[in-house]
Amino acid sequence: MSAALQPVQPDSGDVVTADAALPTVKAYLSLHREDDDADLVRVRTEDDDEVLTLPRAAVEVFTQVLAYMAAGHGVVVVPVDAELTTQQAADLLNVSRPYLIGLLDAGAIEYRKVGKHRRIKAASLTEYLRNDDQRRRQAADELSSLTQEMGMA
Repeated sequence: MSAALQPVQPDSGDVVTADAALPTVKAYLSLHREDDDADLVRVRTEDDDEVLTLPRAAVEVFTQVLAYMAAGHGVVVVPVDAELTTQQAADLLNVSRPYLIGLLDAGAIEYRKVGKHRRIKAASLTEYLRNDDQRRRQAADELSSLTQEMGMA
C-alpha cells in the first residue's frame, strides 16, 4: 500500500449523509459493546441483502471519519507505520514545509534520513500532535488560573 495521501473532501451531500449516519453507527457500537462477537460488526446491504463482516476497530475508525465529514472536514487515512515525505507531513500538520523542517531539526518530531531525504513516521506525527495538544491545554489552564487569581474572571 502506498503512503500517497488521498484526501477525501466531502461535498454538501456527503456532509448531510455523514451527519445522518453518525448517530446510528455510534448507537450501534454503544449498544453492542458487550456482545459475544463484540470485535465484529455485521452490516447488511440494502440492495442485495448481503452481510458484510467487519472488524469493530475499522467501524470505530469509520465513525471518526463520519464525524469529520459531518463537520465538513476533509479526511485522510494514513497507516500508523507509513513513512511520509516532509511535504506530506507538513500537509497533515497544516504547516509549511520549512516550519516542519525546523520542528524536525529541533527534535520535536522523530524522523530518519534516507540518503539526503527525511522520512517521518505517521506515528511520530501523531505523538507530536498529542504532546502539542497537551502543552496547549496546560498553558490554557495556567492562563485561566492566573486570570482567576488576579480577580479578572
